This record gives sequence, C-alpha cells and structure tokens, in this order.
Amino acid sequence: MINPYKKNAKLVLSNGIVFPGFFFGASGTAIGEIVFNTGMTGYQEVITDPSYYGQLLTFTYPEIGNTGINFEDSESNINVKGIIVRNFSSNSSNWRSKKNFNQWLVEKNIIGLYGIDTRALVKILRSSGAMNGVITSLDKTDESCLKIICDTPKMEGLNLSKVVSTKQQYLWKSHTQTIFDLRKRYYESSKKLKIVAIDFGIKNSILNRLVSHGCEVLVLPSRSSLNDVLSNKPDGIFFSNGPGDPSSVSEGIDLAKSLIEYGEIPMFGICLGHQIFGLALGGSTYKLPFGHRGLNHPCGENNKIEITSQNHGFAIDPNSLSKDIVRITHYNLNDNTVAGLEVNNKPIFSVQYHPEAGPGPHDSDYLFKKFVSLMLERC
Repeated sequence: MINPYKKNAKLVLSNGIVFPGFFFGASGTAIGEIVFNTGMTGYQEVITDPSYYGQLLTFTYPEIGNTGINFEDSESNINVKGIIVRNFSSNSSNWRSKKNFNQWLVEKNIIGLYGIDTRALVKILRSSGAMNGVITSLDKTDESCLKIICDTPKMEGLNLSKVVSTKQQYLWKSHTQTIFDLRKRYYESSKKLKIVAIDFGIKNSILNRLVSHGCEVLVLPSRSSLNDVLSNKPDGIFFSNGPGDPSSVSEGIDLAKSLIEYGEIPMFGICLGHQIFGLALGGSTYKLPFGHRGLNHPCGENNKIEITSQNHGFAIDPNSLSKDIVRITHYNLNDNTVAGLEVNNKPIFSVQYHPEAGPGPHDSDYLFKKFVSLMLERC
C-alpha cells in the first residue's frame, strides 16, 4: 500500500546517477553543489551557516530534526539550498524547541529530501568529488534535470561572498549566551577593543565570541576599501568565513594585501578569511575533492592537537607560500592540508577551521584570546 503522506522527489547528480526518495520542507526544485557534513549534532547552526550558500547539504547522521528549532542557534538568515537526509523526524523533543523542523524548512524555503541511501551518496562524493546536482519534488524528467545542471556553473570561480555579505555596516554588541554555553566571558573592563570585521558570510557565533572576549565589533561589507577600514581607527581587523572560491574574491584579496603591507594592526582570519590571507601573501588555493565539513577534524603541529569544526571546499597550497613571509602554524592531521598560518614579524594570523564552535568543540577558543592579547599589547 502506498503511503499517502510520502511525496515523491528525487536527487539527480551531474554524473547521471539518480536517487529516488521523498520530499519534506519546501517543495520545488533546488540546484547546487552537493556536499556532506559528518557532524552528529548542530543541524540548525549548520543549515544557517552562510559558508554553505549555493550548496545541497547531505547529513551523514541518519536522523535529523528530532530536537526541533529554537530561536537562539541560527547563525544567519542565509541558508543552504537544500538538505539530504536518510530520515527526518516529524516530532520535536527538546526543552528549547520552539518550532517543528519541517515547518521551519517551509518558512525558509529549503527543500528536503529523505528516504535515500546517504551512505551510498557520500561514497560517490568521496570517490568522484563534490558535484552539482538537483533536488526536485516536481514532475521533471531526469534529462531536464541534467540540462539544469549543465547550465549551472561549478563552484570554481564563483564569488558568492558578495551575495551573502551585509550591504550596510552595523555594530554588534551581543555576547555568547552563557546559559547555553559555559565558556566564560573575558576582559570585563570598561575599555572595549574596537574590531572591524569584514563580512564575507560571517556567523553570529563568531561575533558573539569576539564580544565575549571584550570587543565591540563593527561589521563592514566585503567590498569595503582600505579607507573604509582605517577611518574607523580599529584596534583589530577580522576577516570572516564565507562561501565560494576564495581566488575570485578580488576585493577581499586586495584589501588584505593593503592591510598586511600596512602591518601595524592585529589581524585574524578564519576559513575564507584564512584563504584570502594566503592569496594576499602570494600563495595560491585549490579545490579539495570533497572538502572538510564536520565537527571532529584534528589540527595542530608539534604534538599539540585541537579537535576542530570545519566547513570548506578549498585549501591553500603550502608550496606556494614563501617561508620568508609566512609560517604555517597548523596542519589538518587527516590530510596534511594547511590549517593555520602567521605572518612573520607582524601581528597577523589565521586558521582554516571555526574556533567559535557553532557547532563543535571548544578546543580553539584560545585563538580569540590570542587576537585580543595582540591588540592589548598595542593599546
């Protein structure tokens, strides 16, 4: 007997493989790069991370949605294009839950696909690499879906940060809600360190951690000029995470070059910001086969290891960096890709991972303290 509550949908990959399943959330058609996240928790933060903009996200954890949606954990108003799960929970069971997961997806216009073998899909992505695909709940032929994919550009060369970045500057004063996060607040003095944060797709958790470490954060658009930054007389400058190909973010690379040459103000970059620093320092980036997306990636050097949260599809080529200019401080210990760097003789550093841990382990929170210490030394 056919279940009347199951509504047919399918996923079509660019290599022609089709996964029939059922849809939940919004209906329609979504096109994007298919990637996978191995985290076992934090689906609300992951779905609202702007770094996933333009992508169809596969969760490897078998059931998603059982804790519902709350009003505190969303990282932005930017969402993934669609999600793919083995199963989703139509029931919510958590004291913080305010909305049903399915209802929230409808409101956010996010298409969900369930009932497929996500293990088989991830094996394809691991062997063939991330690729474009289509999720559709409409009556579209496989051929028409492949035509849509063929007409859609690949991730290489796309500057998506300019799409997700704020259009107007704004001041952020909220700190981490310690009722949900036991990490303490630092530097409760009356003096606030002024940070200018360049928004390439910034997460709320990053802003919260900067404020929790004693900073007042002015967020500027990704297109900001050197004068826009310096006219605010910042104590420090932050380059955020974001989506797309880092080599295409020319305005960010040019700004980083100018600020690194200026060299007097402490600077901190994460994820896309880290890659932009690498490019501004004369390095090059390349696309990883299937990227790093999860909450348990080991990173470090010299027997010091951090378990980190990551979400990126590109990496810096270590052979492209001059040892006279920059030092690599961290490696991803799964594949030895560059995970951190410092500029020689300047208060500038960056990491490939997400030390704000939204979601994820708190091993790397010390990096915010390091950034603050560099600023305090110069006040």
